[in-house]
Amino acid sequence: MSEWKMKRFWEVAAAVEVEGGFTVYLDGRAIKTPGKASLIVPTLVMAESMALEWDAQVEGVNPETMPVTKSANSAVDKVTPQFDAVADMLGEYAGTDLLCYRASQPAELVARQAAAWDPLLAWCARVFAAPLTPVSGVMFAPQPELSLHILRAVLSDLTAFELTAMHDLITLPGSFVIGLAAMKNYATPAELWELSRLDERYQQEQWGLDEEAEDMARIKGEAFEHAHDFFQKSRN
Repeated sequence: MSEWKMKRFWEVAAAVEVEGGFTVYLDGRAIKTPGKASLIVPTLVMAESMALEWDAQVEGVNPETMPVTKSANSAVDKVTPQFDAVADMLGEYAGTDLLCYRASQPAELVARQAAAWDPLLAWCARVFAAPLTPVSGVMFAPQPELSLHILRAVLSDLTAFELTAMHDLITLPGSFVIGLAAMKNYATPAELWELSRLDERYQQEQWGLDEEAEDMARIKGEAFEHAHDFFQKSRN
C-alpha cells in the first residue's frame, strides 16, 4: 500500500455515518485514501477505531501506528479494483496448503503434525465439504478439483474489506485452511498462529532459538491477529 505523509492539522477526529457506510471526519472534513478515494468503511466499529488512530497522532501522521486505517485504505485502493485477482491468488493456497505437506520423518514430528493438523483438515472437510489430502514430503501433490473450487468460491462471497483481512490470514501462515479457521473463529488467533509454527517449534527444540527468526515470527503473528480483528470489524 502506498504510504502517505501528513502533519496534524485537525482538532477533532470523529466517526460519522455517511451514504454507503461510515467514515472519519477531521474537523468536519471526510478523510480520503492515499489514492484520493473516499474512505467509506462498512461498520461503525471500524470507523470508530480509525477515528481513535487519527486522534492519537501528535505532530505528524505515522501510518505504522494506524493499522485499521491502513487496512481500510488497502481494501479501497488495492483490493476493490482487483477483487477477483486477489481472490484467485489466495485460492491457490488451498492447493499447496501448509497443513497438507507433512514430514516423512522423524516419527515424533510426523505424530505432532497429525495430532495438530488432522483435526483442522477434518473440520474443513466437514464444514465446507472440501476435503484436502495430506501427503508426505515437499513435492507438489494435486488436491481434489471440487474441493479447490468450493474453497475458492468462499472468497467470492466476501466483501473487499473481508478479503483484505483474509489476505493476511491466509498468506502469513501459508494455509488456506488456517485462514478459514480464523474467519470462522475455530480457535483464537494466537492458537491458530501457533499451529502454523509447529515445524519451527520442533526445530527450536532440536537446535535452539534463533532470536532474529523469532522476532520476525512475532511481527507476523501480530499482523495475523490484526487481520483477524479487522475481519471482525468488517462485520460488526
